[in-house]
Order: sequence, then C-alpha cells, then structure tokens
Amino acid sequence: MALFGKLFQGKDSHFLALDIGTEVVKALVFQIDQEASKAIVVGTSRVRQKLGNMESGAVADIAGVIETSRAAITEACAQANIPSVHKSIVGIAGELVKGTTTTVHYNRVNRDLSIGLPELKTIVQKVQEKALERIQQELAAETGQSEIDIQLINAMIVDVRIDGYRVRNPLNFKGGDVSMGVFNAYAPTLHLEALRTIASDLHLELLTIAAEPYAVARSIEVDDALDFSAIFIDIGGGTTDIAVVRHGGLEGTKMFALGGRAFTKRLAQELGVSFDEAENIKLQYAWGKVSPEDTERMNAFFAEDCNLWLSGVEFALAEFSTNDLLPTKVFLCGGGSGLPGIKTALQSVEWSSHLPFAKPPVIGFLQPKDITGVVDMTETLCNSQDITPMGLANLLVHFENEEKLLATMLRKTVENIQHH
Repeated sequence: MALFGKLFQGKDSHFLALDIGTEVVKALVFQIDQEASKAIVVGTSRVRQKLGNMESGAVADIAGVIETSRAAITEACAQANIPSVHKSIVGIAGELVKGTTTTVHYNRVNRDLSIGLPELKTIVQKVQEKALERIQQELAAETGQSEIDIQLINAMIVDVRIDGYRVRNPLNFKGGDVSMGVFNAYAPTLHLEALRTIASDLHLELLTIAAEPYAVARSIEVDDALDFSAIFIDIGGGTTDIAVVRHGGLEGTKMFALGGRAFTKRLAQELGVSFDEAENIKLQYAWGKVSPEDTERMNAFFAEDCNLWLSGVEFALAEFSTNDLLPTKVFLCGGGSGLPGIKTALQSVEWSSHLPFAKPPVIGFLQPKDITGVVDMTETLCNSQDITPMGLANLLVHFENEEKLLATMLRKTVENIQHH
C-alpha cells in the first residue's frame, strides 16, 4: 500500500471528492480503510450553483464556482467534524471531454523471446499515438477547429492478449501476436486549468482529475468482471454522460450537452415562472408529489425534450455499435434520471430498434448501495444523484491497486508524444 502509506503521513487523513455539477456542487469527505479498500464517508453536502456558474457541464464563472464549492466543502467538513480538508479528487464533464478505448495488434518478429520493457514501451507508444490521433480527429470534426489543446486525464489498460490469451501484464510473456486495448480520457486544457485554478483557490491538493463517466463505470464491482457488460447513463444538469462497458473493459465514454436544466427551462417557459420556481416544480413532479392532472400536463410539456434527449443517446450509442451488439443492461444515475419521462422514453421499442441490441434493453437505476467500495457513515447518500461523487471517492481508493508500471508508462508516453 505504498501510495496510501504516503498519503496518510501526518494528521491529515481525510480526503475530498468534489463533483462540480451544472446545477449542484456535491462534496464528500471520506477516510480510507486500507485493509478493506473502502472509502468511509464522514461528511456530505449539496449546494446549488448560481445560474451563470456552469454551462454544459463546463466552468463558465470561476469565481462563482469557487464560492459555491467553498460553501459545499465547509458544510461537509462541519458534518465530518474537521476544520478543513486538502487532499482531493475532482470530477470533470462536458461535451469536449472524450474517452475511448483503442486497440492495437502487434506482430512480434521473434515469438520465442520474452517481452521486455523496451518492447512493451514500443507497443504502448503505438497504442497511445493512435488514440491521441483518433481523439484529436473527433474533436476537430465536432468543433470545426483543427487544433484543440487537450491533456490526458485518465488512462487504463482494459485488455491485453497474447496469442488470444488474456493477461494482466505482458512483461516476460512469450508469443507472436500481442493485442493491447487502452482506455484514454482527454479534456481540453482550458477546462482543466479552470479546475486547477478552483482547487488552488480552495487550498486543495489536487491528487487527480477524473472524467466522471469513467468514475461511475469503474464504481460497480461484480463477481465475474470479464462477463460484465452494461451501459451507464448519468444525467446531470447540463450534460448527459454515457459509458459503455463490454466484457469487463471500459470501451469508451460520450457526453452531450443536454440534461435536467433543459427540462427546467421548458417548464419555466410554459408556466411563465422563474427558473428557481420551475426547478422546484420539476422536483415535485419527479417525486410524484403533484396532482394527476398536473402530472399529465407536465408529461406533455416534457415529451418533446425527452425525444430530443433520446436522440442524443441514440446518436452517442451508435458510435459504439460498429463491431458488436450493445449491452442490454442500462443503468441510470444523476439528478435528471428521476424524471418519469426518461425511463419511459428508454423503454420505448422504437428507439432501441434503431440500434444493435440482441433484445430490448433492461433499464435500472444505480443506487448508493450498488457502490460497494463506499461506506456511508452519514446515512445521507440516498439516491442516484449521489452516484458520481461516490464513484470519485471509490476511484481514489482503487488507484493504489492499479499496475503502477503500466499506468506511469501510459501517461509518460502521451506526454512525450505531445511534446514532440
């Protein structure tokens, strides 16, 4: 446990998971049970953002986000009965945050020689060069800008096979055909610098920034990971984040700029009320606390937006369906997932018939109890909007279990490519 042995030096044994959402900043203060590899949550908070703070999941007003985040951290620390917290993991979302798994096949000249470190570096470099080029092309196509400055935020080897046999680390194995699949998540430097500025002003030691759908997808532990396939859909205020896991490996993530805020704006427009009033009415509707007549009325209001949202989901999933059938398990989370029309839309036969599902997808909701690597001592983490900060906490716990040699190699290779 070298990493957390280092992190636990001194009296500061608390960590912070900060989810800076479009609508709400969520803060979790936790400690780490090293033996059980679990995050023990001792403080939580949710503080609503001001309207201009965020746009489509990205920071629009740094000073405003700092103010809201400070309030959230202070509240969580008060519940944890500590004066402050410094070590942190922060989530990042937004349309231009891209995650994809790239696989490269490498035919070795001499199959009877064991794979050494220099050869492994060569294989990793081929994978990372291809991945970086792929994501840059994708961003250029979406934005119309040929060059967007991006940085690697998460990298994970999801599949290594030698002559068809799956191995965890190819070092010292023999064989002729090596295939390596690596998941990489990139974000625009502009967005990352905004988060680093926020962390600095809040006096946080930023241990890592994580793509939020990456954190959510890695938070679920199953008995047979190699057989586990699922689609995760996290509906926030400004964005919908989608992650596809196939055979235990994270294939990729997609985000698009449509979330719960669009439904609130629709309601405000239709009812002629303020955004805050509309948000309150929307929540009452989601919780089933409005009359049957008003429920029917709001169903009609939201029908068009649900169809538009569903088109975004369909478009995103189409990019994952070129080589294989899509997983039929679909897990929803995030504050926007509570809208009745969302699950109803996903259960419609019409949209799923356009995609290669072997059978109609089964829709479920992720709940805090599903995140087995996080123990909530506060008993305040109670619904699907708490999944993302819990996923961030879980991710930090499991960093120690990662293959350090390969993880460092992945990141350094990308840095070398970008500097040349």
